Amino acid sequence: MGVSAVAQGVQTCAERLEGQPGYQFTDGSVGSSCGRGLQFLLCISLLSCAQDRRGPYFGAYYRGGALLTSTSGPGFHLMLPFITSYKSVQTTLQTDEVKNVPCGTSGGVMIYFDRIEVVNFLVPNAVYDIVKNYTADYDKSLIFNKIHHELNQFCSVHTLQEVYIELFDQIDEILKLALQQDLTSMAPGLVIQAVPVTKPNIPEAIRRNYELMESEKTKLLIVAQKQKVVEKEAETKRKKARQICQSLHLLESGLQLI
Repeated sequence: MGVSAVAQGVQTCAERLEGQPGYQFTDGSVGSSCGRGLQFLLCISLLSCAQDRRGPYFGAYYRGGALLTSTSGPGFHLMLPFITSYKSVQTTLQTDEVKNVPCGTSGGVMIYFDRIEVVNFLVPNAVYDIVKNYTADYDKSLIFNKIHHELNQFCSVHTLQEVYIELFDQIDEILKLALQQDLTSMAPGLVIQAVPVTKPNIPEAIRRNYELMESEKTKLLIVAQKQKVVEKEAETKRKKARQICQSLHLLESGLQLI
């Protein structure tokens, strides 16, 4: 609730209490000051039991530190002040960012992925079980830690060439499938939609070598393309020469018949 809403609620509550028997105090007296102080504390206590949860969030409740089995969706809800607390859990599509993930290839080269995004959502009826088993901060153990583990598993059995070039376009799908497979058994109801991956950072010396290789590869492709053009032109000339020879042969044959 906003500050203005709380202030308005306290004022309304105080005005109602002022008109009740036993809450009449003479202005300016010590009793009046104490009474108004008690009114204020009572109103705050009453208002603290209300929660206005908006947006795509479900509430998980704790009483005396123990998680309650009941959850609640968006809207206005009441709870026991100072005894019951709650955590908000998002149940719509969200994106968790895992940054600066180290990855060691099978050849021993250490590379780093600047950012890996995990697009996911939690099914509402799975809120209680997820919070019970992994707390309201479930994404730390189920997403962040799992991304580190799965990416290192992938890198450890592939060369730098495969990770950086040959298989890079498959990493996002590989991570998505690996995560979802584990979550289906560990945390049913947590669904992975996509895992976009940025190009990894590699050692500068190796990066320069790759750039040089790409440059040389481009040059070779240009040379090969030119060679194909030359061969095509030569083939065209040969065909024309054969056609001319055939035409001359036919002409000579015709003259001999005459």
